Amino acid sequence: MLSIIFLIPFLAAVAIIFGAPARLTARIAAMTTLLIGLYAAFTWQCECWASSLSVLITPSIDLAFGFLNGTSAIMVALSVIVTAAAVFTGKAPEGREKLYYSSSLFIAAGAIGAFISTNLYFFYAFHELALIPTFLMIGLLGRGSRKEIAWKITIYLGVGSLILLAGLVWLAKESGTYNMIAMLDGTRQIDPAAQKPIAALLIIGFGTLVSLFPFHSWAAPAYASAPAPTAMLHAGVLKKFGLYGLLQLAVPLLPIGMNAWLTPLLVLLLGNILWVGFVTINQKRLDAMLGNSSVMHMGYIFLAIAALIASNAAGKVNTYAIPAASVLMFAHGISIALLFGLADRIERCTGSLDFADLGGLAKPAPTLAFLFGLGGMASLGLPGLANFSGEIMVFLSSFEGRNAADPLTPVQITTILSLWGVVLSAVYVLRAFRKIFQGPTVSMTVNATDIPLMDKLPALLLAAALLIVGIYPNILVQLLK
Repeated sequence: MLSIIFLIPFLAAVAIIFGAPARLTARIAAMTTLLIGLYAAFTWQCECWASSLSVLITPSIDLAFGFLNGTSAIMVALSVIVTAAAVFTGKAPEGREKLYYSSSLFIAAGAIGAFISTNLYFFYAFHELALIPTFLMIGLLGRGSRKEIAWKITIYLGVGSLILLAGLVWLAKESGTYNMIAMLDGTRQIDPAAQKPIAALLIIGFGTLVSLFPFHSWAAPAYASAPAPTAMLHAGVLKKFGLYGLLQLAVPLLPIGMNAWLTPLLVLLLGNILWVGFVTINQKRLDAMLGNSSVMHMGYIFLAIAALIASNAAGKVNTYAIPAASVLMFAHGISIALLFGLADRIERCTGSLDFADLGGLAKPAPTLAFLFGLGGMASLGLPGLANFSGEIMVFLSSFEGRNAADPLTPVQITTILSLWGVVLSAVYVLRAFRKIFQGPTVSMTVNATDIPLMDKLPALLLAAALLIVGIYPNILVQLLK
């Protein structure tokens, strides 16, 4: 039955290709998916959601849908919220409505399909399905050097996907099944000798898809070039696929292998937080700044995964790590989708995203300024908003159970260094807000209009999610129990 939240956007996209009214069909599909998806996520433990259809006997591959655990439910909630916001955000180019809306729905369907798949084959396949319309949207409807950027993202993610495929096939061979539920039932042990190379393949493969440093250079140009719905869906939802895969498969199935690569992983995630953080501060355009910001914040989720790996290796239970990673994946997805959606509105009402061209936009567009400020404050981790809840649990996960007399562990040292990322985030968010919205109006902003109702609705949906989870994070944490 869970297949319905994949089928609705998928079939709606097909219907649009064959002539259904593009915008109306997409919006009806997105809202229906939102309502059913949220209900499914908050009732994920009901056995009614599981379904399976055998498509191959040897090896045994089933088109199986279900929730692996509460993290899957949180990712579904994220997916359907961002899908609804993305479909209602922006304006399709004249004459390209069919491509614009069908591609957005295909990306959403692929992401949702990956998060609800319980067979390793389709877990991978649905993600690949979502990449094809991503390339098309950037290459055909993107801005700037869109063709070159589309090729770059194709090469990067194609190579990353091939490396990931090798790791997943090897993992399935060692575990003796493609059924992810059977893999995780605790009865199957992966040969310790095979764990280290499989873990390396999964870290590189998933890491490339997540934009782990130094495999990150595709992400910021792609998001800066992409149409608003594509940037919102990929940065907000699809990029969480790699983190989700590491959390659900690599960490529980390959504890020895993941621990063997813990130190390199700590170095790389610091690259995301600090190196990319300084790069983000140096950006001159809002879209490039948001793209690099998204890459930077992946480092904090990797930090929660690293804390979980270290705890597992020490034989300790880490009660914060999984909630931290899950909540922060949700929070980042919502906040970056909100900011990309508002950036599209800024460009449409001013004609530019260059900081040098903008200023004083808060005067003609106060609602736009408020919503952007809220999204920016969430991104830098302001208390009371969802990102803060996730980030504080990430930091706590690194120090859980620490004795004051013990020396600092590598994970704890990395956490202390990563706190500088909070400072960097404050610098680039506040700088962007000042340059765009404060000061006197300029020629680009003097005739700008405030955000209209149809753009306000998706922004308010995302803002409400940030506030609800920020004030009451237990609404997500309780799904993990």
